[in-house]
Amino acid sequence: MKKRDEINAFLGRGTTFEGKVTFDGAVRIDGHFKGEIFTEGILIVGESARIESDIRVSQIIVSGEVHGNITAEKRVEIHSPGKVIGNIRAPVVVIEEGVVFDGNCRMSE
Repeated sequence: MKKRDEINAFLGRGTTFEGKVTFDGAVRIDGHFKGEIFTEGILIVGESARIESDIRVSQIIVSGEVHGNITAEKRVEIHSPGKVIGNIRAPVVVIEEGVVFDGNCRMSE
């Protein structure tokens, strides 16, 4: 694992946070977050997570719930039982069977 991919912060299950988050590297959220997320790193949304936010990241891996628009510089992955309610913009989008996606998707480099 590259240093940039190491998890730098973790918002655990049962926690709630509201505000604006910016970070380098990788962050995992398993709790409830409401606000804005900006990073050149990776955001991991765990199965128990609920995020209400517009998200701008390099990469995102979603297994939980995201309500808001996602813009990713490199890649968006949504794994079952993930749910995304909002628009996605990324050059690579992977949506696994069993995922709920309600929005528009635009793939551009």
